[in-house]
Order: sequence, then structure tokens, then C-alpha cells
Amino acid sequence: MAEQVTSARATAKIVRVAPRKARLVLDTIRRKSVNEAYAILKFLPNTSTEDIYKVLNSAVANAENNFSLDREDLIVKEAFANEGPTLKRFRPRAKGSASPINKRTSHITIVVAEKEAK
Repeated sequence: MAEQVTSARATAKIVRVAPRKARLVLDTIRRKSVNEAYAILKFLPNTSTEDIYKVLNSAVANAENNFSLDREDLIVKEAFANEGPTLKRFRPRAKGSASPINKRTSHITIVVAEKEAK
């Protein structure tokens, strides 16, 4: 007998936000209900919340369409940001020298799952 799938995932690759800053937001929504996560993201001042909101929306849509799961029963099971490719730039400095600037990118992944029945 096949086990019923109770989770769906969504990933955004090469998002132009540093993984360290994205993780700050992801840590606040991990293990929360989806509706609570939406409310938290709406009021956080961080710039990464917009991209994370879109990924969460996509994960919920995947759960509803692919696995017929109800939005009210979903929680954010996993939320993580891995490091993507780094854009390397140089800033001119005094006396003809230059210093490197690393513009970091992230791969943001969110997994939503059904709440366990108690």
C-alpha cells in the first residue's frame, strides 16, 4: 500500500538576497501554520520577505493542486536558504586600488505539510 503524500515544496533559485538575511526571516516562520506565516511576513520589515512570501504562496498552491490538501491544515514544515552563486564586483578605492564586493544570492526552499492529527 502506497503512503499518502502530506507535504509539498517550492524553491526559488538565485534570489538576489544574502542567505544570512533570508535565514533570519525563515527562522521566524518555521513550524508555524501557513496563515500565521502569511501574517508574520506581512509585517516584517526585511526586504527578503517579499521573495519568501512568493515561495510560500507557491508551496501552498502546489499542496492544494497536486495533493488536494486544505490550506487551513497546512504548516511550514521546513524553510531554509542555501547559498547560490555569488556576483563578484570591485569598488574603486584610494591610490588606484580596489576592494572586492560580493553580491550574494540564495536558493530559498519551503516545505509545507499537513498538521499531524492528535
